[in-house]
This record gives sequence, structure tokens and C-alpha cells, in this order.
Amino acid sequence: MVKSEIYIGLHDSTTKTQLFENEKYIRMLRNVCHSYKVPFSFGIQEGGYIYENGEYARETSLVLTLIDVEKAVVNDIAKDLCAFFRQESVLVTESEIQAYFVSEKPECDSERDSGDNKKILCEKAKGDEKWHRKKTAV
Repeated sequence: MVKSEIYIGLHDSTTKTQLFENEKYIRMLRNVCHSYKVPFSFGIQEGGYIYENGEYARETSLVLTLIDVEKAVVNDIAKDLCAFFRQESVLVTESEIQAYFVSEKPECDSERDSGDNKKILCEKAKGDEKWHRKKTAV
């Protein structure tokens, strides 16, 4: 399975400044991902970039993470984001990963468990009923 990340700076390539608030760029990024119907996550971070003319800039960047998305689709998304965000280029990284989903649902029980099982209790957001999940002792 491949994890692809696309790094998109928020400085406009012509003005070398950020033209909009972060939230507007985030909305554009979400819209692009929704249009390609790909699962995604993103983060905001600060980074440095050297323009083609050698000028250095510190800027806010978005890092889009795509897991198990075809390379051609990743490249199309990268090209769209590069154009929409008015960038000279965007950086794409790829790495092989092992990934899996974990799922568990809580069981409701008002008594404490005995024996080799431990219970982890948590309160519901409303009311005093207790929710727990069983965890086998190691």
C-alpha cells in the first residue's frame, strides 16, 4: 500500500504572498478531493521554499495525505492544486506503508467484570449510565 503526500505552499507564485486566509485554501483542497472521490486527510504546517529564481520564502503549507490512491489520480490532484493555488510546483512524496483499520463498539454493563478481564469505563456524554469495553488481561 502506498501513502502519497502532496505539499502545497500558500504563497502565490507571482506576488510571493498569501492572498487568502487558510480556510479558503482548505475549502479548495476539500473540494478537489471530493471531486476525485478519494479518502484524504490534511495538515497545516510552516515550511520554507526556494523559488526558481533562487529567492527563499517561509510560508504556510498544506500537506495532503492520500492512502492507496492510484498514482495517476495523485498526479492529477497535484496538478489541479498547483494550478488552483497558483504555485510554481507542488511536492509529491510516496512511501510504502502497512495500514489497517481497527474497529470496536462499546458494551453497556453496570457491573464490574471479574476474572482475567479488565474493564475500561467511560461515562456517556449525558446521563450517569456507564459504558465500557472489555480488554483481555495480557
